[in-house]
Amino acid sequence: MSLIVRHVQDEQELTEIYKLRYKVFCLEWGFEKPDSHAERIVTDVYDNNAIHFAAQDENQKTVGAIMLIPDSSEGFPLEKYCELDINPDELPRNTLAEISRMVVHRDYRRRSEDKYIYGPDEERRSIGSFHFQQSYPNHKVQHRRAADKYRSRQPARRPNEFYGDRRRRHEVIMDLYKAVYQESKRRQITHWYSVMTKGIVNLLNRFGFSFEAIGDPVDYNGIRTPYMTELVKLEQDMEARNPELYEEFIKNL
Repeated sequence: MSLIVRHVQDEQELTEIYKLRYKVFCLEWGFEKPDSHAERIVTDVYDNNAIHFAAQDENQKTVGAIMLIPDSSEGFPLEKYCELDINPDELPRNTLAEISRMVVHRDYRRRSEDKYIYGPDEERRSIGSFHFQQSYPNHKVQHRRAADKYRSRQPARRPNEFYGDRRRRHEVIMDLYKAVYQESKRRQITHWYSVMTKGIVNLLNRFGFSFEAIGDPVDYNGIRTPYMTELVKLEQDMEARNPELYEEFIKNL
């Protein structure tokens, strides 16, 4: 698998990201209602101010995307939709940004990644497809079920035991996060917000990423929890726990 992650600004390429969101969020998982997006794209008020990244395959097809939202008059989605245990006014607003709207094409998601990205199967039934199907009984949600039950308490293996293979298996996710990290360093971003499933947090933690929960879980496109990290601490943890990945992330900075 050969991918290129690009900073996307062209309107046509941005539309490809919005179409991928529609396919995944509306048709595959039922997190959003299709008839709320008549043009078959998913956008929000944060897109205009966000820094967008697209993972593209050898045919320049968009197979993954993520965005980094700097502070603006719109604020941050995390502060709007979550009840926080911290005082946001005490944070360095001009060097704070939120990672949001990560999406991966189904052809580039492994079965195990579905539970990481979108949450435990039982949560998707109750929060995602169940409520969606109540309003749209004739619409068939196209997501695939994970066969094994999600377990958040599995002990983590040492990074050196699985780095190479796991890095390849989660290539889209890690390439997107690498792009976000390098752009954050260039813009002197010091803190990240993100609203994520526990699964994706556990996956990132295995690669050396450290995030701290700053509020209780919420019903936000499935069960999600607000997190924050300071990039200095993240870098220290990654360098200590996964030096190969750390060297990859800081290369060419």
